[in-house]
Amino acid sequence: MPAPPVSRSQLQDALSGHGLHLRGGWRPESGDGIPTLPDGQNAAVVWMVGAVGSALWPAFSASPFYADGLPHPLDRWSRAIGQALAQRWGGLALFPFDGPPYHPFQQWASRAETLHSSPLMLRIHPDYGLWHAYRFALALPTLALGDQPEPPSAPTTTSTDLDLCLRCEGQPCLQACPVQAYTGTSFQVDACSTHLHRVGGQACMQSGCLARRACPQGQAYAYTPEHAAFHMQAFVGARPLG
Repeated sequence: MPAPPVSRSQLQDALSGHGLHLRGGWRPESGDGIPTLPDGQNAAVVWMVGAVGSALWPAFSASPFYADGLPHPLDRWSRAIGQALAQRWGGLALFPFDGPPYHPFQQWASRAETLHSSPLMLRIHPDYGLWHAYRFALALPTLALGDQPEPPSAPTTTSTDLDLCLRCEGQPCLQACPVQAYTGTSFQVDACSTHLHRVGGQACMQSGCLARRACPQGQAYAYTPEHAAFHMQAFVGARPLG
């Protein structure tokens, strides 16, 4: 029996218990490379699922994945949730960390909601600033009546009227990094990693990237210290010094 259409509100209700957010959706076309669903159908819609601020932290940090000592706990937690929802609704869960080749999540995200480029190589959201992420996408076989995804307004990197970073006075994010790891067009990974391994890097390690925290957009959604430290530790662990 075909899976019944899943409404946007049903999907958000299922995600809320995990502190996750429905970040918009888009209608896939033949050239998008979305795999066929388990029953051989093509997906009717792809819904983007992500994190906003530290809303997911209580659920994730209370999960067995957080404390089991195995690698990539947040990715494994996300996979368990995404696969369970996909199975429930006859769809397919797609993840940004599966690869290579990797799914083009940044392109997909820009088809679901309005985003802009930023000097920190992260996509900035008009409301959430830099404090958001995408955990997985759900490709589903049906679209509930009235839930046609709305295309986002087109982002731009040339108009100071529309681009958040170009109209930001002084761009404090580029001044805040202690080792000038961000140039506005690139990220000096080795400079950042070396700093974090030293005593002087503990402010970044304990409260999160100082450049990211300097961005005035979406400050209400800034990660809690525990959440920020988790990501910094993951970054350092992935890039040993030497």
